[in-house]
Amino acid sequence: MKRLFLFLVISALARAQVAYDVVVYGGTAGGVMTAVAAARAGAKTALLEPRTQIGGMVAGGLSGTDVGKKEVIGGLALEFYFRCGREYGLERHLQEVAWMPEPKVAAAVFRAMLREAGVTLLEQHRLVERTGVRMAGRRVVELVCENGARIQARVFADASYEGDLMAQAGVGYTLGREGVKQYGESLAGIRAHTPSHQFPVDISAYDGAGRLLPEVASGPRGEPGAADRRIQAYNFRVIATHVPANRLPWTKPVGYDPARYELLARTLSATTAHLGRAPRLNEVSLLRVIPNGKVDLNNRGGFSTDYIGKNYDFPDGSYATRERIWRDHEAYQRGFYYFLASDPRVPAELQAEMNEYGLARDEFVANGHWPDQLYIREARRLVGDFVATQKDLQTELTKPDVIGMGSYNSDSHNVQRFANARGAVENEGDVQVPVSPYQIPFRVVVPKRAQAENLLVPVCFSASHIAYASLRMEPQYMILGHAAGLAAAAAARSGKSVQETDVPALQQQLKREGAVFQRGAVFQEEALAIIRARYRAPATTGPKAYERLQP
Repeated sequence: MKRLFLFLVISALARAQVAYDVVVYGGTAGGVMTAVAAARAGAKTALLEPRTQIGGMVAGGLSGTDVGKKEVIGGLALEFYFRCGREYGLERHLQEVAWMPEPKVAAAVFRAMLREAGVTLLEQHRLVERTGVRMAGRRVVELVCENGARIQARVFADASYEGDLMAQAGVGYTLGREGVKQYGESLAGIRAHTPSHQFPVDISAYDGAGRLLPEVASGPRGEPGAADRRIQAYNFRVIATHVPANRLPWTKPVGYDPARYELLARTLSATTAHLGRAPRLNEVSLLRVIPNGKVDLNNRGGFSTDYIGKNYDFPDGSYATRERIWRDHEAYQRGFYYFLASDPRVPAELQAEMNEYGLARDEFVANGHWPDQLYIREARRLVGDFVATQKDLQTELTKPDVIGMGSYNSDSHNVQRFANARGAVENEGDVQVPVSPYQIPFRVVVPKRAQAENLLVPVCFSASHIAYASLRMEPQYMILGHAAGLAAAAAARSGKSVQETDVPALQQQLKREGAVFQRGAVFQEEALAIIRARYRAPATTGPKAYERLQP
């Protein structure tokens, strides 16, 4: 009997230890593309997702895609949006690319791409906290998950928003904002003046008893240009609809306290007086129109869906700490919508407009129709031998190891809300600075060789806060994932370190798969031709801009 028991235990352990060529941790959009690229390149590949949310923010509510200059997006990122276009049948309208898909459509496309590539998808495989990564010298050899699984591979990629694999592997990373002096970035550090997403007039930060209002910190701002560890604000990208048959009403959240939104009430009153009219819904929560009568709701203005200053402990926090912060963000944002929909201090016109919308019944069905991904705009950032900085977005635009392109503004959301010297409420940290389309180097996804030889980091990559503010867009995560997946497959075949990647060969393969390295419609048209050939799709004639086909 004892021998039988021993045999069963050994057999179970053997089954739990699974070996692959490439293992990707994190089912974000970047993680999906890393896994798909590696598998298509012939590597036995697994994608480990700590929860069950596949596609990260692209399938988690961020449907109003931050594309920047669309013509710089190629490769698997462009293929994804092309496939979304096929899901909508856009070819019937002489169009091809659906840049703003509904979350349920995005999720279905991601899962289909994984399935077709032969990727093994392992959901609910979260790393054991603090001890989930086993190293042998400078190589990651095994991931240990909370469910008992032990996953081995030749090469790994951390494509999570949090960077837990990277951190547990002992790879160097940073948090928060660098100071101006560290990399010579004029936009770095604490901002002396934050003009956007600000309060239109001075609003007292205190109640009648001289106490700070809820959602206001005591300050001080800090020295302009100085470094700090604060993190730009998170929120949920909620999907709402005005279609009655698909609309759910805004409901009172558990623990709701209208006093939490006193600053919102004061802001609405002050804004009404300042404008001479009630603010519109699109002025307090940005509406991005997506298909089938839906909108993607985002932050806008001084007091909106961003939960400013409440995420500082998230990046390095324990799982329990992150869960608490996640739920607090949800409670705050649910309360924000309920306040707008029900509180008598909200102008009647705004309240009526708010109640024209509600949660979409057909989205996030398993999560009560609330997004199942918190928008973690920034967490840990790798510090590699090369760190992308402001100059790489503005002046030094070309790179010898280019793997793709970026073009979105340097876009950081506010990081703090405090009482200023006048006693008024002030937000700080928002950055919105245009950039020129720039090339992204392979070096940003590669750790220092002395720290990890077989790990790539396509999401928490090596960039300053200011550079990350532009590079952090979901199409760029997919572009970086595409390159990381091909490099991982090559390293698994050769046994060489990822730092020894044959970059010219990688670039040639990326080009064969539709990557775009130069700005211009002609280059994206070449990429689309490659994608059409893959799907045996005929070329369309007519405008390619999906925005022209609004529901």
